[in-house]
Amino acid sequence: MTRARRRGSSMELRWPITEESCTEPRNSEGEPDSGHTRGVNMRGDHAMGFSHMKVTHHFRLLPDGGAIEITASDPADTVSRDAIRVHLAHIAVLFADGDFTAPMLIHDRVPPGVPELQQLRAKVRYAYESIEDGGRVLISTRNARALVAIHDFLRFQITDHKTGDPLEVLAAPR
Repeated sequence: MTRARRRGSSMELRWPITEESCTEPRNSEGEPDSGHTRGVNMRGDHAMGFSHMKVTHHFRLLPDGGAIEITASDPADTVSRDAIRVHLAHIAVLFADGDFTAPMLIHDRVPPGVPELQQLRAKVRYAYESIEDGGRVLISTRNARALVAIHDFLRFQITDHKTGDPLEVLAAPR
């Protein structure tokens, strides 16, 4: 597998996008690989700038796109709350530019929907907003192909992060 390499302050991605790179690793019994989950958590903590143990992730599928929400688990943890807000504001800008380096590094593969989101980036809106104890990136589109890609990307996030969030479309953000 080809991985991203750092060169100075920019990232050079050398990641072939294949069907295999978009599937979840399995152990010999066909169950999700817990080593993979540990890796996702370790790489995520590094990439996001806060501990997954101190926050709660939610990924919501909405009629016009979806939402990525992260909150500090302890309302008194303003350090995590502030780090979440910085991270998600940055992610909204990166995604709008078609840069999905962070999720590719965190998950050690190209998440489903990313190639389409990159191709259709002019048709997708990423809007950051602060919420109580954290932040949210609202992702929206009027393009049918982009909507499928958003939902594929968010379903992957729900499954790979094991958030337990619904895999079906919700009426509105909670």
